[in-house]
Amino acid sequence: MKILLVYPRTPATFWSFQHVLPFVAKRAAFPPLGLLTVAAMLPADWELQFVDHNIGSLADAQILWADYVFLSGMIVHREAAREVARRCASLGRAVVAGGPLFTTGHADFPEIPHFVCGEAEGVMEELVADLARGAPRAIYRSAAWPDVRATPVPRWDLVRVRDYVTMPVQFSRGCPFECEFCDIVVMNGRVPRTKTPAQVVRELEALRAAGWRDRVFIVDDNFIGNRKRAKELLRELILWRERCASGIGFLTEASVNLADDAELLGLMVRAGFKKVFLGLETPSPEGLAECGKQQNRSRDLKEATRILQGAGLEVMGGFIVGFDSDGEDIFQRQFEFIQRSGVVTAMVGLLNALPQTALYARLAREGRLLAESCGNNTAAAVNFVTRLDRDILMQGYRELMRRLYEPRDYYRRIRTFLAAYRPQGPRLRLSWADVRAFAASLWLLGVWQRGRFAYWRLLTATLFTSPRKFGVAVELAILGHHFRKVARGL
Repeated sequence: MKILLVYPRTPATFWSFQHVLPFVAKRAAFPPLGLLTVAAMLPADWELQFVDHNIGSLADAQILWADYVFLSGMIVHREAAREVARRCASLGRAVVAGGPLFTTGHADFPEIPHFVCGEAEGVMEELVADLARGAPRAIYRSAAWPDVRATPVPRWDLVRVRDYVTMPVQFSRGCPFECEFCDIVVMNGRVPRTKTPAQVVRELEALRAAGWRDRVFIVDDNFIGNRKRAKELLRELILWRERCASGIGFLTEASVNLADDAELLGLMVRAGFKKVFLGLETPSPEGLAECGKQQNRSRDLKEATRILQGAGLEVMGGFIVGFDSDGEDIFQRQFEFIQRSGVVTAMVGLLNALPQTALYARLAREGRLLAESCGNNTAAAVNFVTRLDRDILMQGYRELMRRLYEPRDYYRRIRTFLAAYRPQGPRLRLSWADVRAFAASLWLLGVWQRGRFAYWRLLTATLFTSPRKFGVAVELAILGHHFRKVARGL
């Protein structure tokens, strides 16, 4: 059996880092972990080819080579995935599609005959048997949440790791919280399921064997969803670092209650975690109550952020405008909170109703849905009738994003973060890509672009007063170039 695995091209988004890839001579931010994991579940004697459209093109000859084409993607890949599916159909090759895009939206793809909805582990044995006899069903859906302890090591041999900025590894699936706008509980459930520490270490060793020495993104829905298991993993990662003297650093996603657990926070830093993404959402108590963000309520979000920064973690934040309770002052309130808390990487998005979420169901009952979400967190679009005047919401959002990433305010926010940040934990290796990126930034940010004086002020002050923070300052300055491009394109 010949299987072609295809990942669609990612449009320019906040997280695509498209505008900084040339700095580090990389071709994409991340490889598709789900598709490479599915590849590892296929029989060893099946022939596989893999195409990431973000790295290279897809030839007709590759489609014709395959017996079946496996296609995966996120909601943001909708149009790119549709184009791949149409090409396959025109060449007479059937597509088996899976991943978040198709789990909640397979009905929108009549050109695709076969779908895996939800997690693949529970249905792969059946799918493989049906493919082998040439009679796959239309839809495969697991009857229960699969045990991720049985998930194999991804097929890293199918990619060139040097093409990517960061490698993904998964420890857990699911989140104990149930925010109204989030589709995590729809796809992965409320009870976090975790891999064993030994399993995660095997995946890291596989990456090291493939030549990877840089940053790893632990792509969990909420890394601390099961804090007991997270601590067990962290203790094993600390021992692993000591055994192999690894220079790999980690980043992940977590809930804000991480700030409440000093032991957990300390273990993360000792294990080599340098960044954490938090869904901070809004400084508005009414907005937090509206969306059911219970873990963020009745706490000082700015103080929680400072605790993490002081422990040695850079906090990346997700923020939302467009809640029913938001007034015209929400844009200024968001700006002030982000600036004062030093959340340099601030992804502010317009509220959108994702399929099968509680928000989607509520808006449908209220007759307010207009369209499906495009899946791009920072697209200037909403898919429902808003309480705040739509024109005011759109204009306020665009102005907020542009203010946040204009050089003066952006560099000021970096300085606020650096003042609170206390680098701790293992030092990470300096790669050739880091040196290349710094050299490129000297010309583009230090000479060519507006904001050059703020750039030099940041670097000079950091070098003389906090030299250990210099690398972080350079990285954030470079990332600002991408975020500015995204903000200006809204």
